[in-house]
Amino acid sequence: MEYVIYDRIKGIDKDWSRITLGCWQIAPSGGWGDICSPEDAERVVRSALDHGITAFDTAEGYGDGESERRLGKALGAQKDSVVIISKIWPDAELTLKAYQQRLEDSLKALSRDYVDLYLVHWPGSYFNNTEKSARLVEFMNTLKKSGKALTIGLSNFQSQDLTLLGEKLKTFSMNEVPYSLLDRAYEGESLSLCKNADIPYMAFSPTAQGLLAKPMNQEDLEMPTRIHHFLYQDSVYSHAKKVWETVLHIAKELGRKPVEVALAWVLTRDNIFTAIVGSRKSEQVREFAKSTELKLSPHQLQRLTTASDQFPMVKKGH
Repeated sequence: MEYVIYDRIKGIDKDWSRITLGCWQIAPSGGWGDICSPEDAERVVRSALDHGITAFDTAEGYGDGESERRLGKALGAQKDSVVIISKIWPDAELTLKAYQQRLEDSLKALSRDYVDLYLVHWPGSYFNNTEKSARLVEFMNTLKKSGKALTIGLSNFQSQDLTLLGEKLKTFSMNEVPYSLLDRAYEGESLSLCKNADIPYMAFSPTAQGLLAKPMNQEDLEMPTRIHHFLYQDSVYSHAKKVWETVLHIAKELGRKPVEVALAWVLTRDNIFTAIVGSRKSEQVREFAKSTELKLSPHQLQRLTTASDQFPMVKKGH
């Protein structure tokens, strides 16, 4: 596709689209409900392929493995030509054997011999000291050396978690973090630590769970994952809508979709390698795939950044 832009990272000899398809929504889950059928999931994945998206982000925890299974089936013969990212939900008490079995389970679900990037899904309180963090590095490195995970990375690791890894932080290739006009928490010390270790960001929720992508109807607002999200609380939502209005105004000026504008801004930000966008609808895929070729003017970028700066809950500084 002429409008899709690609990049590469060390260890993965494939073109990686700057938009990655997020696959949480293609499976039943507590966050998105059971509203994406297996047939719809396949259509979403096929649409992503048709529109030049070459990277797919999933996890064992998305629908208890159902996201991985649906993704593997939908990719079919193309499964080895794309970049697949999966994640392990860790526990401080897990053994190396358990880590190996978790990866094997994901590979079986994906119908694949390896994943391109395997992430630690969440640090939580599991790795709250240097000893536990060192064990995490040892286990993840063993998976990498096995060839069943070409590269390894982190997800949701903040500055305190990154610091515990010390020099071993350089072992990892990526940190997947929330990032949008409404959430810039990872611009602080986390950003400095990751840049010094040559670890780019994968930005998830770049449209703030859809708030910056389209007008929200009541059904949208009642999705379980939104009901409990801080952006959708009454005290916050009215402020967030002011940022949405700036996105909408610029989209109208350009004759583009709001989702393209929100994503185009994210893709200009420091250390952002790719933006992860999910959908349960195949017709939405082309809209966000096209965002990689949208070039916002310096004035438009500044208007968006100013609107973001004025959002009182933007949370800059992890």
